[in-house]
Amino acid sequence: MGNGDGEAAEKGLSKLGLSEFAQFKEGNRLEMKAAQGRDGNGVIPRSAWETLSAFANTSGGVIVLGAEEPEDDTFNIVGIKKPDKVIDDFWNAALSDDKVSARFMQDSNVSKKTVDGKDVVIIRVPRADRHVRPVYINGDLFGGTFRRTHTGDHRCSHDEVLSMLRDSSTSSQDGEIAKSAKMEYLNRDTVAKYRRRFDSLNDNHVWSDFDELKFLEAIGAVAPGDDGKMHPTCAGLLMFGEHRYITHEFPHYLLDYRQEVGENERWEDRLVSFSGDWTGNLYDFYFRAYNKMKAALKTPFQIEGIDRIDDTPAHRALREAIANCLTNANWYERRGVVCVWREDGLEVANPGDFRMPIEEAMKPGKSDPRNEALLGMFALVDVGERAGSGMDKVMGGWAWAGYPEPTYKVEFGPDRTTLTLPFLNSSGVSSDFENPEDNRTNKSDESGKRATERRKDAIIAYLEDHGPAGRAAIASAVGLQASRASELLAELVSEKAIIAEGATRNRTFRLVDQL
Repeated sequence: MGNGDGEAAEKGLSKLGLSEFAQFKEGNRLEMKAAQGRDGNGVIPRSAWETLSAFANTSGGVIVLGAEEPEDDTFNIVGIKKPDKVIDDFWNAALSDDKVSARFMQDSNVSKKTVDGKDVVIIRVPRADRHVRPVYINGDLFGGTFRRTHTGDHRCSHDEVLSMLRDSSTSSQDGEIAKSAKMEYLNRDTVAKYRRRFDSLNDNHVWSDFDELKFLEAIGAVAPGDDGKMHPTCAGLLMFGEHRYITHEFPHYLLDYRQEVGENERWEDRLVSFSGDWTGNLYDFYFRAYNKMKAALKTPFQIEGIDRIDDTPAHRALREAIANCLTNANWYERRGVVCVWREDGLEVANPGDFRMPIEEAMKPGKSDPRNEALLGMFALVDVGERAGSGMDKVMGGWAWAGYPEPTYKVEFGPDRTTLTLPFLNSSGVSSDFENPEDNRTNKSDESGKRATERRKDAIIAYLEDHGPAGRAAIASAVGLQASRASELLAELVSEKAIIAEGATRNRTFRLVDQL
């Protein structure tokens, strides 16, 4: 809409008490219906119930009866002559099991407003708690369940309904026995690596004396079946299994890491669970993906004693983000977990939506993990935040490094949650890393020289830790734009601190004494 139309619409909606105009419009969470009926007294259209179901099963929204939205994206108040009767009709139907499957609406959600002498009915539909979803209408679970997308209401597929039903359970999805799994499906090397880490972090733990089977039962990876024998749980299969076996239970299972930093290739590095040259399970993926992605983070060149300090709150934020992604994934959904390293930031995406409103999940201590058994297993080896969602740790750690604020995006149909950890602000400028107390570069010449030397030190430290590397990887690792990285690399070459090898397109840089 044009600026004039937008301002007029916003002022009009403010009269309706809809101060969240921009938020509702941007998320397609505002629905207007003339609802006139034959005589103008007002009626609740059938489509309003579909929208109510859609809002309840997605992120909530507002239905305005007595208004219409022309094609120019403005709105007109047409009014309803008997709004009180419309409200009574709404509650009579909403409280009927034949119309709406769950009683999640409250009296305060429905109100009457008068705008320019015309009455309208405003229905604020909250996001329904996952324990009562899916919210469906007309007693038809598979035909009367709707979700809201950017294009409007859509009738949910059979798989979407089943996904919401699984999420409505009070028990964790991953705690049940994996029906298709056998004990030999668990990779013994991965189990051994997990146990070594557990023992190193938990001195004299009572579980340390358990044999392997008893230890796996203690952490929730296996459980006794109806036959009295031990079988892998879904969590155990995901954590310690191999891709070829995991897909027996979860056909859409996929883990995918990509480094999309190169200018001339689709990706410079890739790791997928189905490649066959590694296990493809969650435990191994977590460490492989993190060790690759952490190279993108800026590391302050600090010394404690004789050791470099290269684990920062930003590194912890990244670890938390990957752990959250894996433990909140809906492994029955399509597209799998995807972690991407790009020049402008990192991205982690998992199938499945948030099981609580994002604004609630942002609060410290708030958590509703989809896979509690996985979360517990990771927490036992100091991976992930068991006490809460960990989102506050992600946000705080990224802010500590001076990076722009991370963003979450939730899509529906299929459900997907994407966390973006940006390196660049909206103008495409990278933040400069100075120190935790002051991440802004002093503009004086002397300070600029010190900043340049610190960046050169960071490049040398990166090459010491990782060996020969290309310009793009170095730039991302130390938080520089490609052009600035090229300048500093050229200076280091001229200073004989590093050596450049190869043609321009595939050139790599190494320390003088590195082979």
